[in-house]
Amino acid sequence: MGIDCSTVVSAPRDEVFAWFARPGAFARLAPPWQPVRLLSESDDLARGAAVLGLPGGLRWVARHDPAAYDPPRRFADAVATEGLASAPVGRLLPWRHTHDFTAVDDEHTRVADHVDTPLPTRLLRPMFDYRYRQLAGDLAAHRRAAERGFTARTIAVSGASGMVGTALCAFLSTGGHDVVRLVRHAPSDPTERRWDPADPAPDLLDGVDAVIHLAGAPIAGRFTEQHRRAIADSRIAPTKALAETAARSGVGTFVCASAIGYYGYDRGEEILTETADPGGGFLAEVVTGWEAATAPAAAAGGRVVQVRTGIVQSPAGGTLRLLRPLFAAGLGGRIGDGTQWLSWIGLDDLLDVYHRALWDDSLAGPVNAVAPDPVRNSDYTEVLARVLHRPALLPVPSFGPALLLGKQGARELAEASQRVSPARLSEAGHTFRGPDLEQTLRHLLGR
Repeated sequence: MGIDCSTVVSAPRDEVFAWFARPGAFARLAPPWQPVRLLSESDDLARGAAVLGLPGGLRWVARHDPAAYDPPRRFADAVATEGLASAPVGRLLPWRHTHDFTAVDDEHTRVADHVDTPLPTRLLRPMFDYRYRQLAGDLAAHRRAAERGFTARTIAVSGASGMVGTALCAFLSTGGHDVVRLVRHAPSDPTERRWDPADPAPDLLDGVDAVIHLAGAPIAGRFTEQHRRAIADSRIAPTKALAETAARSGVGTFVCASAIGYYGYDRGEEILTETADPGGGFLAEVVTGWEAATAPAAAAGGRVVQVRTGIVQSPAGGTLRLLRPLFAAGLGGRIGDGTQWLSWIGLDDLLDVYHRALWDDSLAGPVNAVAPDPVRNSDYTEVLARVLHRPALLPVPSFGPALLLGKQGARELAEASQRVSPARLSEAGHTFRGPDLEQTLRHLLGR
């Protein structure tokens, strides 16, 4: 029994095959709704193997077949005996996946997947639909950058192990860039450099063309004094130290994570562009200091971009990861009266914003990383419930978030209302992969 799927992408065959051969390809193609973890990625399409962690402690080892390796036409992998195939369930579910690449013309490639497995097509079709959208979107993003002269660079990324950092590193490496991960532990491979946020080594950024600084303690949590201190201390001083290091090293581009918390927790119906004044509250104060800490890089002549990020949508983390099981169980609902504005962005669109910040020299200063159409909390609730085919009949009273986050945390996170516009991106002619909330959620959740 076999399953056949295919698509045509707008890129030459050699370019498409090279994308699959680079580090990060598997991570970019893995559907985020599936309960699997990438334990190690194949480094060789001819003889390597990818190892996935499955529920129940099982491992899926997909080993490449050297006999099928025929670049840029074909490669294949199959479940290996040292992984799932050694378990009873693996012997009942054999798997062999052949990837074929055919040149339609000089600028288009047919990508065809044939899987020998007894699994029904209806279970696998959403996975391949997701993979094809990801591939087409990533190739198009890298093509736009190349047309602006942005080819292979060496890019240092802090916070590379987080949800955004993991996806961003995979996106950049599949695009042909050399990614240097700034880590706090002893480096485990040549792509890592040890970084002390309090005192970065003078040579930390030697040979680096651009920095993307994502590191910072999670904001979600009960707003105790200790939690607030961790939020501020992990952002302001480390950002200043890294910006000073970038300045001494002559790094030309410094891109720093920021947040729409800059605008305060409630600005009513005001449409907030990058020129709006900062708002009130703890997070607004932190973000103001965070952005100011990038000043040394700008003073040295570098181009600095602060990416003011909205509510990131991905089942791999953030609010959607928390809400998905509640809504899937029919226990979801609006918060309070549901009139709060929610300025959101899909994870892949956020990656595109960071990517654009690297290659678009017209971007400098704050950039709102949000989708063009913010929604009210009640609308978000309705859309998520519809995507998951569940009712959303249980509104969450205002005291509910306060029990988990504290009064201040509930006010600045769960009940925050910020109607933010991506004005700078619109002026730059930026195209979003998922400008529509329902379209984005269906893509991310395989619905």
